[in-house]
Amino acid sequence: MSDLFADVPLEELPPPPRAEELAALRARLPAGVRFGTSSWTYPGWRGLVYQRDYGSKGASVPMLEEYARWPLFGTVGVDSSYYAPPTPETLERWAERLPPDFPCVSKVWHHVTVHTFAKAMDPRRGGEKNPGFLDPDLFQEAVLEPYRRHFAGHAGPFVFEFQQIGRASGLDPQGFADRLDGFFDALPRDASYAVELRNEEYLTPAYFAVLREHGVAHVFNSWTRMPAIGDQLDLPGAVTAPFIVARALLKPGRTYNEAVDAFAPYDRIQEPLPELRHDLVRLVEAAERMRIPAYLLVNNRAEGSAPKTIEAVARLWSERG
Repeated sequence: MSDLFADVPLEELPPPPRAEELAALRARLPAGVRFGTSSWTYPGWRGLVYQRDYGSKGASVPMLEEYARWPLFGTVGVDSSYYAPPTPETLERWAERLPPDFPCVSKVWHHVTVHTFAKAMDPRRGGEKNPGFLDPDLFQEAVLEPYRRHFAGHAGPFVFEFQQIGRASGLDPQGFADRLDGFFDALPRDASYAVELRNEEYLTPAYFAVLREHGVAHVFNSWTRMPAIGDQLDLPGAVTAPFIVARALLKPGRTYNEAVDAFAPYDRIQEPLPELRHDLVRLVEAAERMRIPAYLLVNNRAEGSAPKTIEAVARLWSERG
């Protein structure tokens, strides 16, 4: 099928389907609440988010430009930055295509957050401890400074995602909290930071106290081996910063590969998760009550289609009593 809009400038594209209806839903959300998705390079969203046909592999920069015009999106998760920091050229190309006041939530390069290299990630160093783990100089040089120089107008929270740390590492919950304390103490305070865990046992009062002291957000995440987002929110002092970050990734108990196989190409809801939707509404309520911004990211692997999940949550908020 030919792509009728392949050469049409963005400003001349027709509006997304049901644009007015979705814009009305967005208008009912608290002003500081921003929904977005984990990454944006999904050609299967054609007819939902995208008007152009981007082919099977997509085209990152023009897709981002079109992504930002979908009425319910106010942010986006930059997941590729976990594997390597974006180059200055990439950051500049993104910045050129994004509208003003469109912050991005970027995962931090894994060389800062991985405690021990896995063979699947780095065959040469599999099993070795990472010398860059929580190195503030490495983070500032490789990640923070390029963002400041080339992407300052769109730099939202930086998410430090810590993959599951095994017991053999010797890093117990108090030791992890102490390492975070020293790390954030060495960072500039004029950027926004958030921590995402894969170790439930690290959700201790000491962990939340460290984050609170440095104004760092705990990322409320729905993932295979973590408590539900609502259970995390119920922990004392779980909102630790003057903003909220959440990542609805997977149904607890389901693996990433299982979700990929079940849900591609991510163009429709395949398994509604009422509890997850309710938990996201609770985060909207918390942000409104505390009068703070919220960055709420949804992954396709949660229910099958992140844009559809976001629309469902926005409707729940709009229809609440």
